Amino acid sequence: MPKPFPLTAAEKERLEALRQFAILDTPPDGAFDRIVKLAARLFDAPIALVSLVDEDRVWFKARHGIDIDEVGRDPGLCASVVFSDEAYMIRDALDDPRTLAHPLVAGEFGLRFYAAAPLITRQGHRLGALAVMGFEPRDFAQEDRDTLHDLAALVMEQMELRLTTRKLLGSLERFITNLHDLQEPERFITLCAWTKSIRVGDEWMTFEHFLRSKLGLSVTHGIHPDAAEKFGNSTDDEG
Repeated sequence: MPKPFPLTAAEKERLEALRQFAILDTPPDGAFDRIVKLAARLFDAPIALVSLVDEDRVWFKARHGIDIDEVGRDPGLCASVVFSDEAYMIRDALDDPRTLAHPLVAGEFGLRFYAAAPLITRQGHRLGALAVMGFEPRDFAQEDRDTLHDLAALVMEQMELRLTTRKLLGSLERFITNLHDLQEPERFITLCAWTKSIRVGDEWMTFEHFLRSKLGLSVTHGIHPDAAEKFGNSTDDEG
């Protein structure tokens, strides 16, 4: 088991940003699956994945060529990508002190090559990585690193899009709920034609005061400023 990662203030902010996306442990998604397949083809790599670095684990949102869903947050591979905005490359994991003890390197899996670009939010939080891996040592040119960054940006755009959509749906749901509440019998408003008063629940108020205090509306729109001022003063006295 990897040692627990220290929860610094920056790490807490990063984890909070990750939680906002509500993506951990969600089902496979075709958009992310296509990106990892594309990465595997572009770099002729047997393994490609989208990883998200949680508090004590690295979870794979999308994976190609590997059957596991997550690994512990051992340093050296995806868990280390979140420390920098730059691409992270391991030419030969058996010769690199950063990865010698990692279970995917030291164990039966036999990982040798690793390259990744961080998934960076608009606020600068690094949530995980788009990574490609292999079982043979290899070099990774600067052009390849740039391409990996572009693919990571595509992953992040998909995540941001889903977050925005979820927020919009939440706003729409609240709007529909409020609209439904206004249609409930107990929410009906009693209007007294003689006094121009309205009863909202147990409270009586002038119609103009109701529009301003409850709905944020004004009945002086389109009225001459002098008349509007006089009207406003009279309604203030009544309210």
